[in-house]
Amino acid sequence: MSALLAPRLVFPTQEPVTRPVRVCFMIDRLSRARTETQLLALIRDLDRTQVKPTLALLDGEDDLSRALEPADCPVIRLGVRKLLSGRAVSAARRLRSFWREHRTDVLQVYFLDAAYLGAPLAKMCGVKKVLRVRNDLGYWLTREHRAMGRLVRPFVDFTLTNTAAGKGSLVAAYGASAKRVAVLENGVDTVRFRRFLLPDLTKPRIRVGCVANLRPVKNIDGLMRTAKAALEKFPQLVFEVGGDGEQREELDRLHAELGLGDRFILRGSVSDVAGFLRSVDVAVLPSHSEGISNVLLEYMAAGRAVIATDVGANSKLLAGGTCGLVVPASDPGALVEALGELLANPLRAAGYGAAARRRVEAEYSRAAMTKRFEAFYRGLM
Repeated sequence: MSALLAPRLVFPTQEPVTRPVRVCFMIDRLSRARTETQLLALIRDLDRTQVKPTLALLDGEDDLSRALEPADCPVIRLGVRKLLSGRAVSAARRLRSFWREHRTDVLQVYFLDAAYLGAPLAKMCGVKKVLRVRNDLGYWLTREHRAMGRLVRPFVDFTLTNTAAGKGSLVAAYGASAKRVAVLENGVDTVRFRRFLLPDLTKPRIRVGCVANLRPVKNIDGLMRTAKAALEKFPQLVFEVGGDGEQREELDRLHAELGLGDRFILRGSVSDVAGFLRSVDVAVLPSHSEGISNVLLEYMAAGRAVIATDVGANSKLLAGGTCGLVVPASDPGALVEALGELLANPLRAAGYGAAARRRVEAEYSRAAMTKRFEAFYRGLM
């Protein structure tokens, strides 16, 4: 490895302190998933006089990833699908040259393989700071993943997470130093949700919407069972879920078993989340686990009446119940009661939506998120 990486990168030591910080973001590939969308928004909105971004894609050769590449940011595609391969060795050489060409100060890695390759390589090449992004609570990590994480940790200067709960988990469960974990909260594009009318729960038909990948942690099966109970009390409801994933066939079978018919609709993938939410009156987030939920921020930006489980940062985002209702996780009865409370108090439901929209615009817009990252990068230097 030492022969591969030699010579060590040498960065100038007498540069003006007012120059932009040069940050390379590294991720497997680009897609329309939440993490990738947040990253692309950050790259797009960074003030180039403060931060100059570059982007390294571990693979990135597919058509969608290529189509999503930012136009004003240098990009390198490494074409690596397996780390234990000859291509990974040549990719390391190319990545070293890319960092040298762009005089990279900071490497920010997302997901496991990018961290495993990028973090040690960056330190060996003389990149000044290495940041690793961990925005979930690690519920899916295997023993092997945890072991690899411990091996990578010495090469990482700071771990970035988007919630205080995430920081607590990294410190308690993974032995991270609290001083080396920074909380930088997400933001959403609030412009897409302007001029949305507040929810009117006096209508004869009330749409309850949820945007989620169809994975067990999102608890869509639990939402189906909740819907079965809720429809017996509130026949004016219709439930719709926007999203697709590994559980689709299982959920289709459960849908048939429960006899939900057209009162619970699995819409499949939704490319226009704003358009979906425009027609929703109540938005629910029934997850078993979350960090800071981008979907919840979108619900709030749209001014929907929100019900969310008390996991991750959900309660904080909803200001402890000021901007929506918070219910215990895995408690279908509590969710049914919350629906009943909103239906019985339509003016209060509209008030929740208005308060949620104000909170997101003030604290969780994309502009606010970008300023948090810019300040952090400047502080590193």
